[in-house]
Amino acid sequence: MAQKKKSDPNSRVAAENRKARHNYFIEDDLEAGIMLAGSEVKSLREGRANIAESYATVEGGELWLINAYIPALLQAQTWGHEERRRRKLLVHKRQLARLWQGIGREGMTLVPLKLYFNEKGIAKLQLGVAKGKKLADKRDTEKQRDWNRQKQRLLRERG
Repeated sequence: MAQKKKSDPNSRVAAENRKARHNYFIEDDLEAGIMLAGSEVKSLREGRANIAESYATVEGGELWLINAYIPALLQAQTWGHEERRRRKLLVHKRQLARLWQGIGREGMTLVPLKLYFNEKGIAKLQLGVAKGKKLADKRDTEKQRDWNRQKQRLLRERG
């Protein structure tokens, strides 16, 4: 018999940008490391971060996460951190060049999709190269999703 894989207590989602897939067409995604202070890591482990209003940009040959909210930890008030500071993202040079080309095209941006801890307990950020949706595109996506739900419901009833 196949054994069930035990869930690792180190790997878990700290913050997720659910509206990103609603507001953008995600063309490509990439995993990046993130430089954090100790109090930021502890705050992330509590799961109180927010990346919904944040974005990533390439400046000076480096990748930065801007406007991500990681609240200050009460126990670390003396040596705490700024809640909305710019955080450096860690990627390989080739990946950075590919991202630079991706956002160089018209209407493309880097959107954070998920902030999580991997199986080794290291904080990672999943980035998406995205293009903004117009209102009609959002309606089409919602209509398609509703139709698929209805189709599955019909197949269950009649199947």
